[in-house]
Amino acid sequence: EHDAVQKKTFTKWINAQFSKTGKSPIKDMFSDLKDGRKLLDLLEGLTGNVLVKRGFTRVHALNNVNKVLQVLHQNNVDLVNIGGTDIVDGNHKLTLGLIWSIILHWQVKDIMKDIMSNLQQTNSEKILLSWVRQCTTSYPEVNVLNFTTSWADGLAVNGILHHFRPDVFNWQQVVKLSPVERLDHAFTVAKDQLAIERLLDPEDVAVQLPDKKSIIMYVTSLFAVLPKEVSMEAIREVETLPRRYKVESEDTGSEAGSSPRPETPSNLTETEREMEGSLLEVDLDSYQTTLEEVLTWLLSAEDALQIQDDVSDDVEEVKEQFHTHEAFMMELTAHQSSVGNVLQVGNQLIARSNLTEEEEAEIQEQMTLLNARWECLRVASMDRQASLHEVLMDLQQKQLQQLSDWLTQTEERIINIETEPAAKDLELYKEQIENHKELQNDLEAEQVKVNSLTHMVVVVDENSGESATAALEEQLQSLGERWAAVCRWTEERWHKLQDVFVVWQQLLSDQVELWAYSSTISFKSYVPPSK
Repeated sequence: EHDAVQKKTFTKWINAQFSKTGKSPIKDMFSDLKDGRKLLDLLEGLTGNVLVKRGFTRVHALNNVNKVLQVLHQNNVDLVNIGGTDIVDGNHKLTLGLIWSIILHWQVKDIMKDIMSNLQQTNSEKILLSWVRQCTTSYPEVNVLNFTTSWADGLAVNGILHHFRPDVFNWQQVVKLSPVERLDHAFTVAKDQLAIERLLDPEDVAVQLPDKKSIIMYVTSLFAVLPKEVSMEAIREVETLPRRYKVESEDTGSEAGSSPRPETPSNLTETEREMEGSLLEVDLDSYQTTLEEVLTWLLSAEDALQIQDDVSDDVEEVKEQFHTHEAFMMELTAHQSSVGNVLQVGNQLIARSNLTEEEEAEIQEQMTLLNARWECLRVASMDRQASLHEVLMDLQQKQLQQLSDWLTQTEERIINIETEPAAKDLELYKEQIENHKELQNDLEAEQVKVNSLTHMVVVVDENSGESATAALEEQLQSLGERWAAVCRWTEERWHKLQDVFVVWQQLLSDQVELWAYSSTISFKSYVPPSK
């Protein structure tokens, strides 16, 4: 559901950017961005630089997307495990990830960089939440704790707008509306008063758990056009907010790396209790139904993990296995909250003390088994991910070493060639031509391995992230420079050989003409001696 919302919201954001530069809009984000041309159009508008676009073949599409990734790297946009083929092949998850990285850089961080610098803060989300809470502090009905559930009732976004435009609408009338009506009202006011596009649809926000990225994107649009003063008091207040499971599980960087730990907060406001009513007010039948759904998924996930092939020893196959398992891990993360919700509801049912001893014992046993199976699945998944990463990095390092060794040998060949004397006869020249053709063939064969290295998979962890990445980038840059130098020298020498070939042709042609002319003169000037 969140993917569908993000696709719709991100498409609207892209088209809003295109409307500023007169570019034609896109209809289906996954298919329209595959050839890279529209992505380059988008970056042209964001960077202000003209970017060359290639044709419409797959090779052209890969060139275009690789150019996109290069531009993003030059602008310090963080991308993890996103390659050109992922976008060209229409990978939904990674395409959404790419667009979110672009939005996060130009829509969020770029807009907030000045205030972040002034406040000496590096967390843009904390700044944005502080600003929202500061704007809505005078509205007792609004208590924004996150960028998910706190926006479902539509009061928060209306509170921001009313804070800065109190004469535009009556707050008490908005409070009486339904969540969908409130959201529609807010989006309309923002469009009419602030020229902010309706990037969100009310029905996508008025749900139990709205999409965090879409909310952040829209709130940043408000932040961009409204006064941006944020006090240190507001920041400190955000830093001391209670952290609850349902909030933490939706953090941008959450991974399937820890077991759900449910807790029942006792300090919920009335608004929060209303929003979580469907979770808190449950009976035994609803619990059993939800438990059955989660267990059904858990069984299928266990089967899916079980049937995955053994880790290959071929680098390209391991890459494919890594991406497949990465998608599995993302699915695991998506269902983590469902497991936590079941455990939370089970605890709530037991806490009510209106169950029989048999029912309570059954729920306790079910929760113990569910948590144990989840933990086994999570640990097994993490182990496979670690194994794939270890094998993949080992194979990729071997690739790098093989390329380095090949370059060393080739550079030695080049030195030997450069020390050879210039060809003084046709046979020696032909030999040089054949030797160079052999070098070109070797270069083309090695190009396949070089192309594989352009799609390296790098997993960054907290312990070795920056240092490992920096070392790898330095290694790749060095190899890239050496590769480019060999290619450049080979091309330049081929042109020189061609120039020499023209000279040889001309010399041979002149010799033939001179020989024919000399023969004619000699024949005509020969007079037999007379008797």
